[in-house]
Amino acid sequence: MISVSKIVIVSILAAVVASGSTTARADDKVVRIGFQKYGKLVLLRSKGTLEAKLKPLGVTVEWREFPSGPPLLEAINAGAIDVGNTGEAPPIFAQAAGVPFVYVAYEPPAPRGEAILVPRTSAIKTVADLKGKKVALNKGSNVHYLLVKALEKAGVPYSDIQPVFLAPADARAAFERGSVDAWVIWDPFQAAAEAATGARTLADGTGIVANTQFYLGARKFVEANAQVLDIVLTQLREVDGWAKSDIGAVAAQLSPSIGLPAPVLELALKRQSYGIKPIDAAAIAEQQKIADTFVALGLVPRAIKVSDSVRSVP
Repeated sequence: MISVSKIVIVSILAAVVASGSTTARADDKVVRIGFQKYGKLVLLRSKGTLEAKLKPLGVTVEWREFPSGPPLLEAINAGAIDVGNTGEAPPIFAQAAGVPFVYVAYEPPAPRGEAILVPRTSAIKTVADLKGKKVALNKGSNVHYLLVKALEKAGVPYSDIQPVFLAPADARAAFERGSVDAWVIWDPFQAAAEAATGARTLADGTGIVANTQFYLGARKFVEANAQVLDIVLTQLREVDGWAKSDIGAVAAQLSPSIGLPAPVLELALKRQSYGIKPIDAAAIAEQQKIADTFVALGLVPRAIKVSDSVRSVP
C-alpha cells in the first residue's frame, strides 16, 4: 500500500536520479517530458519535430527517461517533469496518493502488448496453475491489473499467488534463473524475453484487459500551457501515423537507442495500438473500473473518482 508521505519522499529521489535537477519550471519556457524505453514519445524524441514546432514560442524541450510508469508519476509529483505517458494502473495509484496530474489523451487498447510468461519448459499450462506460485511483476503497473483480472477469470484469488514485485530488468533476471515461476510484463520486454528465452505466453490481455496507454500532464503545467500541450499532442499524432504506416522503418530507427534487435521491436510494434485520442467518457469509465478493483483488493488505500483528474478544456 502506498502512503502519501512515502510517495513524496520517493518522488524527490526519483526526480533527482532521472533528471539531475528539479529547478526548470514551465515559466522558464521549458517543457520537460518523461518517457519510457519504448513508445510514441521515444519516436517523437528521435524525430526532433517537436523542438522545431515549439521554437517559435521560445520553448525548449527536455527529455527524461524512466524505467516504468510509477516513477514517472512520482517525478510529476515532485515537480520534475510536465508531461509523460504510462499505462492504466500507475495513474490510479498516483491519484490515490494525491499526485497533481491530469489525463490529456490516450491510445486505443493493445491487449496483446502485455502477457503472463512462463519458461519454455515450465509445467504450468494455465493461469489456474499459478496458484501458490511466485509471480514477478512491476507493482502498480499495467500488468498488475492484467494479473488480477486473469486470476479472477481463472477462479484463483489474488491472495493465492505469491507476487514478487520487481522492475523489468530484475524480473527478467529472476525469471531466467528460475527464482520465480512466472513473469507478467509488457512490450518490448515481453517480445525480447520471447525471442531470447523462448518464454511461453500463458495469457495476454485478449479478452481480459484493454491495456491502454495514457498521456498525462502535471495539473499546473496543463492549466498554464494549453498551447504548448496541444502542440505536443499534435506532434504525437503525426509520429503515431508515421509509425502505423511503416512499422519496419520504425523498428530499424528505434533499435540502436533501445538496444533491441529490429525484428524484436517489429513484433512489439505490431502488438501496439495506433490513433491517439482525446480523453473521453468511455476511457475514464474503464479507468474507474480498474480503480474500484484495486480498492476492493486493498491495493489502493482509498476510493478515488477518476474524472477528478481529467483535463478541463475551455
